[in-house]
Amino acid sequence: MPISTSNLSPDFAADDRTHDLIALLAGGGDERLVLDPETGLNRYMSGPYPRDVLAYASSTANDISPAAFRYLLDRPEVGPAGYAGALDALRRRLRAVFALEKDVGIVFAPSGTDLEYVALAATIGRAPGGVHNVLLGADEVGRGCIHSAAGNFFASRTPLDRTVEAGESVRGLEAVSLSDIPVRCGEGHARSSREIAAAIDREVEWARADERHALVHVVHGSKTGLILPRLAELDRLRARWGDAMTVVVDACQVRLAPGDVAAYLDRGAIVLMTGSKFIGGVPFSGFALVSAAHIRAAPPLPTGFDALFRRAEWPENWPGRQALADDANPGLLARLDGAVFELERFRALPAAAIAAVVDTFQRVLAQELIVPLGLREVETSAEDGASVAADNVDLLKTLVTLDVSMLPSARTFDRAVALHARLARAGIRLGQPVKSVRLPGGEWGGTLRVGLSMPQIAALAAVEPPIRERSLAEPFGTVAAALRQQDVVDA
Repeated sequence: MPISTSNLSPDFAADDRTHDLIALLAGGGDERLVLDPETGLNRYMSGPYPRDVLAYASSTANDISPAAFRYLLDRPEVGPAGYAGALDALRRRLRAVFALEKDVGIVFAPSGTDLEYVALAATIGRAPGGVHNVLLGADEVGRGCIHSAAGNFFASRTPLDRTVEAGESVRGLEAVSLSDIPVRCGEGHARSSREIAAAIDREVEWARADERHALVHVVHGSKTGLILPRLAELDRLRARWGDAMTVVVDACQVRLAPGDVAAYLDRGAIVLMTGSKFIGGVPFSGFALVSAAHIRAAPPLPTGFDALFRRAEWPENWPGRQALADDANPGLLARLDGAVFELERFRALPAAAIAAVVDTFQRVLAQELIVPLGLREVETSAEDGASVAADNVDLLKTLVTLDVSMLPSARTFDRAVALHARLARAGIRLGQPVKSVRLPGGEWGGTLRVGLSMPQIAALAAVEPPIRERSLAEPFGTVAAALRQQDVVDA
């Protein structure tokens, strides 16, 4: 059945290559990538093609930018024999973007959820009892991670088109236990870095007593922009526990700068990122940064990885890599290439230009949406200062979580979920609601998220300030009008 391309940008409608590229970008992943034949959209209401819709949904999922789509249309075709070489070229480009040392390994995966397997593969042989994985805020990093972080399949179909049982252990990862530390209290307030560190400390102590290696998560940019724990607490944990714990940074939103990445890598952390959030690429793609020391200490890859990964997606020096299939995932390669294109375009911008766009975004959002509707910003931290590297632009300010529970159409979380879907069907795509506001009666209140992406910042940085302001004021005014209209309908 042909796939509808809803709202396809007319700039590409007449290009015979367009539908082939759409099919390529929607392949090589799990069922989350599948496009609905009637809408041409995936379950996140986004499509792998440029669309003429209002979208500030980079915290959830993006449509591809016109510039990246054109780049992929014009790129030379890569056959199966060229897959390994093309991924190595992407590794070189990522090392340049993040100023990485040459011996930092880069593992590619179809999604941020799959990246959890990378950290487990690096640590599964460190202790006789296996790994105790300490996850932070499962509700704020992605629902599927609760399964993959436990060493289980999270979907019924894998990127190698294998049918598996969701929830079943991946062979070789059976010795994984999991705990989840909430990053917000029962009232929805962000917990402090010190509170989170204390909870982690107890988990590491338990893991050591049970002869397990602790895999400790740091979250840098949760769904609502939290960074927990901060470097000071992380350093204290490392000083106390040493080799009994390994740090993995969930930076899948990628709202961080090269200085942030360096700060984590200097502390021996494994860093996880995706190309489909702030970077602005289409769902799904991801990459993990892993030090040479971790790779040298890693056991051979778990045997169950033959259902999840291909050989070229792992560095050449990773033990057991040769057991993986030596074939290609052209869809993943295309999605990664588009994401790296956006990264390079963004990193070429002067810091002052990025800061100017972010400041305008914050100011115009308040003027056109927050103040007129009496909304409230949800707190992003219990402490001051977001970036771990002080000289960076605070990219977490590109994401604002709004408490919309004062609106009748979005008073509760469930109402906000329904409202979010109605807006998306009407061509207004915002970030999905997150449970971060508690109502007086005990229910979770409604939220919506508004975020910029790298391609949006690149486009706004290229125009004069008055045009930039209008380019943001008009869509935010449209969102405000749509929310008012929904309240009229609900009344």
